[in-house]
Amino acid sequence: MADEQDRMTEPLGVFARPEPVASFGPAELVAALLAVVWVVAVVAYVSLLPATDGRGLLGIVMTLLVVFLPLALIWASVTTLRSVRELRAEAARLQSTVEAMRNAYLVNQQTTAAIKPVVEQKFDELTAATKEATATFQSRRDTTLTVPSADRKSAMAAPRPQPADEQPALALGTPADELRPPLGIAEFLRALNFPEGPDDKDGFRALRMALEDRNVAKLIRAAQDVLTLLAQEGIYMDDLRPERARPELWRRFAAGERGGQIAGLGGVRDRSSLALTAGRMREDTIFRDAAHHFMRTFDKTLQQFEKDASDTDLAALSDTRTARAFMLFGRVAGVFD
Repeated sequence: MADEQDRMTEPLGVFARPEPVASFGPAELVAALLAVVWVVAVVAYVSLLPATDGRGLLGIVMTLLVVFLPLALIWASVTTLRSVRELRAEAARLQSTVEAMRNAYLVNQQTTAAIKPVVEQKFDELTAATKEATATFQSRRDTTLTVPSADRKSAMAAPRPQPADEQPALALGTPADELRPPLGIAEFLRALNFPEGPDDKDGFRALRMALEDRNVAKLIRAAQDVLTLLAQEGIYMDDLRPERARPELWRRFAAGERGGQIAGLGGVRDRSSLALTAGRMREDTIFRDAAHHFMRTFDKTLQQFEKDASDTDLAALSDTRTARAFMLFGRVAGVFD
């Protein structure tokens, strides 16, 4: 822990103002001594010359060159050495800065990887629990919800007769679907809302029963697909608060009416969710196909459900996650325009 803290605080020292290079170092001291020695030697040499030598202009020029040229070379060398020393110090500072940035990046990556969003974790648990229920509903039946069909109201109207090749008959001539108890309205609505979490036993019971109904199972799986795709964009139905539509509008929509007369069904007003969904539908073909398949399946299921549903049942339907997803896609696709 202490090492990690040291790495995180290291950039504070690295990015501080660098210390200036000393203006008078060993090289400057040696150069000054050499200059003094040279000047003394020249003065001694000139003082020992005969009086008749070096009186001409050329002699004066040569004397000046002999005095000052070595001095200029000495201090030019000192300046070069000083520049090299400053470049080395700057290179060392840059190396330390790069190393500190690298350490800070590694620490940030480790910290980010260790933190998982709570919403994502919750959705992962819900998805895993839903898949488990989907995989096990065929081999396990909860007898607590199996009641005689005469005592419960069916959520779906009686389906049209299916061809014999689509529905195999048992040995005694009784179709398999007729032996299964009808799906009640309460279980149908609970299944469309999906389980609230891994501990929602009633939600999983209703989901298993809904998946045993062939028509409802199509809607459940289509809704599960689009809800998963929407979650990838950070759109969750629990965050949407659509305006409640009158049951009369749902009945008119189930009867085939479209356009502005039923605009009240598109109660989702969250601009961010609408924009993200519209952009994903334009760019992602798989997302768009899944959305259209879901809306068609929801429309067909609603036509059967509306026949036996009361106004209270339709109001409860509009509060489910599946219905909210339909409102969202309907707004984006222009179904209610």
